[in-house]
Amino acid sequence: MKSNFSHITVLLLLARLTPLHSADAQPPHPTPWVIPGDSGKLSYQRTGNGDRIVDFSHAGYRGGGVRLTTCPVRKEVAPSGGDDSSAIQEALDYIAELPLTDDIRGAVLLRPGTFHCSKPLTISQKGVVLRGSGSGNGGTVIEMTGTPHTAVKIIGGRMSFPKENPAGLFPITDDYVPSGVQSLSVGSVKGLEVGDAIRIRWPRTEKWIHFMGMDALVRDGKPQTWIKANSPTVFDRTIRSINGSRLTLDVPLTDAIDARLLAPDTAVVIKTTEPPRLAQCGLESLQIHSPPPAGDLAAPNNTAVELDHCEDCWVRDVTTHDALNIVRVLGGARRITIQSVHATHTASVAKGAGYPSDFTLVGSQVLIDRCTSSGDGAFYVATLNSGAVLNVALNCTFEGKGGIQPHMRWSTGLLLDGCHLPDGKIDFINRGTAGSGHGWAVGWAVAWNCTAKLFDVQQPPGAINWCIGCIGGLKQGAVEKSPWLSSHGTHVLPKSLYLAQLRERLGDSALESIGY
Repeated sequence: MKSNFSHITVLLLLARLTPLHSADAQPPHPTPWVIPGDSGKLSYQRTGNGDRIVDFSHAGYRGGGVRLTTCPVRKEVAPSGGDDSSAIQEALDYIAELPLTDDIRGAVLLRPGTFHCSKPLTISQKGVVLRGSGSGNGGTVIEMTGTPHTAVKIIGGRMSFPKENPAGLFPITDDYVPSGVQSLSVGSVKGLEVGDAIRIRWPRTEKWIHFMGMDALVRDGKPQTWIKANSPTVFDRTIRSINGSRLTLDVPLTDAIDARLLAPDTAVVIKTTEPPRLAQCGLESLQIHSPPPAGDLAAPNNTAVELDHCEDCWVRDVTTHDALNIVRVLGGARRITIQSVHATHTASVAKGAGYPSDFTLVGSQVLIDRCTSSGDGAFYVATLNSGAVLNVALNCTFEGKGGIQPHMRWSTGLLLDGCHLPDGKIDFINRGTAGSGHGWAVGWAVAWNCTAKLFDVQQPPGAINWCIGCIGGLKQGAVEKSPWLSSHGTHVLPKSLYLAQLRERLGDSALESIGY
């Protein structure tokens, strides 16, 4: 990266950024990958192809930096001593029939006490919240009973995009669209307007799979399929501006598009109409208790919360006890905030095909903020497949012999920011023939100012996984001049990359809105 700054000048500029938390025991160092520019704003070093660390501040409720909605109580339910599933569901269904006011219908308040629930509680209409009377002593407890199930589901109707019109396909003309950028070029913009919903799509070709070294996976003498050839990768975006043939997007891309690995005109912008998603729904201020899990990972066990086909929803101030999976954000969910969710495990399942995951990310723009987990034998955060993009775990603490590990099939743009795993590990790796041929699990991921017992940060072909300002052992690649490794053993400024990016994009008020 070209710069007119001396080392001393860079340090002085970094020091002008107000620390977002208490000072480190050691003086922070600068990293060349993200530093203040001439105006004091963040400046990013780029690769030779133009790739950069993505702006992760778009993760979270309503795209980041927006205060979670507080819904008025419209219905209250008290514990009966028996099975309360039907009574709570009837209250949620009652709220679902109320008219919308500023996209909100209202909240069901569960009074203090223990509610026995043998069936899932489902929120399926816009603007409905399930709220307890507190997640601590004297608050509300949902006691999961009966056969294993999911305690609370926030799930909208299945989404369907309109049939593609050939007139609405616009081939991308750039030879290379870098990861982390927010613009690209098309052959013609005729028919496109600012504010249009678009889909950016390109195929995972055999040539790309070979380039990634994933076309020769064999386990027990049988070939494995990492990603099916010519399966599409799709990013849903909105056009923010048009300048000539160049489109600027509302949210950056987390993966690169390399025309050398594609057939002509197969990377396209598609003009579309966004299908409606469930929105403005949440779960808050209660405990969820489950019997300890049993069997192996394939055995039925309880899950605390699941979200799908929704956006701008949240889970906050929730404590779970012995649920096997805590929050699952599935592929139809985006712009989700999971805040102050605390999981305790006294047992886990037998090691079989894999480990359970506390926070499972299949969707996009998810912010896991100030969450904790204690217990062994789990992935604390795991991503699944290429739809899991632009996700953030911020200031989380996970205590136990577990780890954070993107799990399979090329998710992109994961930020672990200020996470603390005193006895755990952080893995950005090629999982090879593990599982069903999980292969390269993640690219363009960043571990920023994290502490862990061990880091395993591997470098995919044509991409980078960064480890910046982290403290802990390095399993491999511990070469001082490796471009992906910066200031290992000493934290860097800004203390939080996510919060610094959010401050730059939306100002100090955005930090205040999310409690910083």
